[in-house]
Amino acid sequence: MGYLAPECVTTGKASKESDVYSFGVVALEITCGRRSVETRQETSKVSLVEWVWNLYGRGQLLDAVDKMLLTDFDERQMECLMIVGLWCCHPDYTLRPSIRQVMNVLNFESSLPTLPSKLPVPMYHAPPMSMGEFSYTSSGIKADSESYRAQCSCSSCSPKSSMVSPGPTKALLNTQKSDI
Repeated sequence: MGYLAPECVTTGKASKESDVYSFGVVALEITCGRRSVETRQETSKVSLVEWVWNLYGRGQLLDAVDKMLLTDFDERQMECLMIVGLWCCHPDYTLRPSIRQVMNVLNFESSLPTLPSKLPVPMYHAPPMSMGEFSYTSSGIKADSESYRAQCSCSSCSPKSSMVSPGPTKALLNTQKSDI
């Protein structure tokens, strides 16, 4: 769950921007030596992104560095990777960098971004719906919609199938291959 971009949770759709978000989480995990979500931590430290962003806002970013490293790291490189990680994890996908921008900053070819001192709160607008017609699927499309069934080829949407499919994994993989 900690690797999913906020918009993926609401839309169920992956994108280049959501991949950048996941990259940012991994960068923070590497620098901090912990997982993206630690349920056994105190409340302010459960979410890695929130915890590191709060430290960034207080000017204490390096306090999040993996304690096992002691002081055996280049502070400039560590700070760079952590800020890039936060930049990649921006809740607004339109404000996330491209991988090219990430590489330029990590190679010290571009300057570090200036991020807000507090983690921005993502704002999403749900499409209007009648509560009498509400149904939930991971794709946000009503499961009984005939147009959805016509577009989908998984066994759970096929009119002749009564078996439940594990999900649209095959279709997702085919889509990714065609985008490459």
